[in-house]
Amino acid sequence: MPARAVDLTFAELFTPKLVTVLRERYRLADLRADAAAGLTVAIVALPLSMAIAIASGVSPDRGLYAAIVGGFIVSALGGSRFQIGGPAGAFIVLVAATVEQHGVDGLLLATMLSGLILLAIGFLRLGTFIKFIPYPVTVGFTAGIAVIIFASQLKELLGLRLDKEPGPFIPKLLALWDALPTLNVAALVVAFLTVGIIVIVRRFRPHWPVFVIAVAAAALATWILGLPVETIGTRFGGLPQSLPAPHLPPISAARIAELLPAALSFALLGGIESLLSAVVADSMTGRRHRSNCELVAQGFANVASGLFGGICVTGTIARTATNVRSGARGPVAGMLHSVFLLLFMLTAAPLASFIPLSALAAVLATVAWNMAEKHEFATLLRASRGDAVVLLATFLLVVFRDLTEGILVGFGIGVLVFLQRMAEAVEVEQSPLLPEEDRPDTVNGNGREPYDPTLATDPDVVVYRISGAFFFGAAATVAAALDRIAEHPKAYVIDFSAVPVLDSTAAATIEGFVRKAQRHNAAIYVAGARPLIRRVLLTHGIRPPRARFKRTVPEALASVHNKFEEDEPPAKF
Repeated sequence: MPARAVDLTFAELFTPKLVTVLRERYRLADLRADAAAGLTVAIVALPLSMAIAIASGVSPDRGLYAAIVGGFIVSALGGSRFQIGGPAGAFIVLVAATVEQHGVDGLLLATMLSGLILLAIGFLRLGTFIKFIPYPVTVGFTAGIAVIIFASQLKELLGLRLDKEPGPFIPKLLALWDALPTLNVAALVVAFLTVGIIVIVRRFRPHWPVFVIAVAAAALATWILGLPVETIGTRFGGLPQSLPAPHLPPISAARIAELLPAALSFALLGGIESLLSAVVADSMTGRRHRSNCELVAQGFANVASGLFGGICVTGTIARTATNVRSGARGPVAGMLHSVFLLLFMLTAAPLASFIPLSALAAVLATVAWNMAEKHEFATLLRASRGDAVVLLATFLLVVFRDLTEGILVGFGIGVLVFLQRMAEAVEVEQSPLLPEEDRPDTVNGNGREPYDPTLATDPDVVVYRISGAFFFGAAATVAAALDRIAEHPKAYVIDFSAVPVLDSTAAATIEGFVRKAQRHNAAIYVAGARPLIRRVLLTHGIRPPRARFKRTVPEALASVHNKFEEDEPPAKF
């Protein structure tokens, strides 16, 4: 499989899954299944898209534009059969900060720039590297995002009056505490009603569209009882009943340079979130997505979303999982989900004016509670000290500092922990001089092979076996082990048969040992080195006559005892 992956053509790597599905003789039964799944996902996405947009500091219609335009392109061009694209809660903090600093036009330009960055990442085939992000980092930043989302909804949940809500976590909590005297009991009751309906419906009717039912019930109660709470209508004046014409926000070189950090953050988070979502879909269905094709689709989707006035688009795990559970057969379900959202906006926009903001805040608070992987968080805290450090560093930095900083620092610590574990796994042992495998008593039918005791013990030969990835992190350990040798035998045999990886630092360590052995007139034999490892050693000057290469330890020992002197033939590179 790895060789096949390398040989894939450009067309094979970037052919959308939609084309693949249509080639598989897409039938009317498949269309009906996709239509049912698309309708189900649209019902889930409708309140979520508006709630995420409002929490991000923009009007609810911009969340719908992202889900309609961006979601359609993600499904049509993406590398996953089941991915559902749209606005995601993970972006709330970044989008809100960008709007506050650069305005809505700045947000739209940053969204389009992030799309171009994702296109470059995808076409350069860098998407596969995202899989190297450690699991504690993903759990940590997901939990941190959940905390931030929940904190961002406290104002609407409690109906507080606050002129300007701070972005940073601690100042936000302090400002909310100071605003507690403005608590709106009616808004709090509506929020509790919404959460209660969500919990009850999920308990007894898990397949029903729980968010729509809860938000509709809250809106109906608010209208019938005339509750004094803010709604979409009172805050934003309702929703438009059509898509806007595509247009470019103001663009200049200075503006691009100013927004580039935000665009990079959008692209990094969007790439991680979308590929994690695609992996979840793969695990649920047994299928396999094309990561770079998926990133290219995310890039086009963000450019298009910004053109139509929408916010950032990424693959959404909850909606993608809903799509799979609803029986989707392919990308057509995601495309129809966007079509259904457009129809809802065209026909039911006036009804959205009655939706209480506290009800949408309750929906997002529930989403935040569910997205925080509490069990996984607790498990990683107990797993090992290294995983716990990575997890807590990522979580705390995301909550108290910055999302991108949390991911980068968590990744960096995760790499250091991994290198430490790899270095500790490397062993250097003085091996007994035994043949690698048992051999028959007869050789070519010519009788018994005489036993040679020098193959078992020889005080003039020392054999060292190195096992594990021999790289810069383990070089000091190996060097210290070799320096502990007090004897000065006539020959050293270094067994590399259990070394899968060797870097230049490790090769330099061996070269230093060879120099030291030469000063004591000791011969060096390298046994079992793979071609790539032998190439690195040769590059660093470890070559005949300074050192001789043999296929196995027994061959090296036989050479020491003058049984034969031919070196292993040079590898073909």
